[in-house]
Amino acid sequence: MFISSAYAQAAAEQPQGGGLFLPLMMVGILLFMYFTTIRPQRKRQKEHGAMVMALQKGDEVALSSGMMGKISAVDDNYLVLSVGKDVELKFQKIHVTSVLPKGTLKSVGVQSD
Repeated sequence: MFISSAYAQAAAEQPQGGGLFLPLMMVGILLFMYFTTIRPQRKRQKEHGAMVMALQKGDEVALSSGMMGKISAVDDNYLVLSVGKDVELKFQKIHVTSVLPKGTLKSVGVQSD
């Protein structure tokens, strides 16, 4: 009778260090997720926003669709892209993926004004 109650009491006790392991593990996982996914994504968004805000007439750009051209007009949310002789298209500024170095369009054979 005394032996069985002693085993039951020992089984109900938590193992040593079990109280802090789970919260510390969760904090560690959250920190890992922050530094590997959230922080780099915010940095890319900030860089893209700065690039979009700095667009001006005459810049040569590439869009997310693969379209390349020279900016002929810039608005708050839109830009007009000259993609050929007398061909201008209007796009949202957020679709610009990169600003190309000057003269890139002539070297790849794109005709622009």
